[in-house]
Amino acid sequence: MSDREFKDRLYEQIARVGSAVASPKRLELLDLLAQGERSVESIAEQTSMSIANTSQHLQGLRQARLVESRRDGTRVLYRLADDSVCRFFVELRRFAKRRLAEVDQLTQDYFNSPGDLEPVTRAELRERLRRKDVVLIDVRPSEEYGVVHIKGAVSIPLSDLKAKLKELPRDQDIVAYCRGPYCIFSSEAVSLLREHGFRARRLEDGFPEWSLAGLPVEHSARPRRKAG
Repeated sequence: MSDREFKDRLYEQIARVGSAVASPKRLELLDLLAQGERSVESIAEQTSMSIANTSQHLQGLRQARLVESRRDGTRVLYRLADDSVCRFFVELRRFAKRRLAEVDQLTQDYFNSPGDLEPVTRAELRERLRRKDVVLIDVRPSEEYGVVHIKGAVSIPLSDLKAKLKELPRDQDIVAYCRGPYCIFSSEAVSLLREHGFRARRLEDGFPEWSLAGLPVEHSARPRRKAG
């Protein structure tokens, strides 16, 4: 094999990953799967796509070895292939934020809520959880909490929060977290809590970043495989 042929074939293979993620919808799929394993039907509902279209995108990610699937009865469940895929997605998102002013502008236009002020860092939250002087609520859909969540968190999906305000203590700080820096669930939760007199803040990013940092999580179902 010549040097030219080697390089052509090598970069052709590497380009498979770039081709697999060269779609806004596929990036959204990676974002959802970073929360944990889920069914094709659930993914389709969350992304407002048909099941057929969702399956086609998932197959593209699977061919690039970014996701894996398994059968559970009649359902097909998908997950990220391992934590390196989650790390790749998070770093790609950060890189886009650094390089593209449009990302910051979109973020500023969309996140315009007092709930976005004074976020709690991961280090601060970990220490406060250790001291047990904070209530941590996971405001993602209960399906995502049911797969894996930050250790010590209580599941209160954003859609249920208003109905469960009476269950929350008023003598402790409350921290809300969701899917990541571009998920609005935690910001809306903090706004609602503050409107009703609670001391509330949000986590600076979300579950994937917490997990990738090696901080404590709890699995309620089949865990995502570690990179190895």
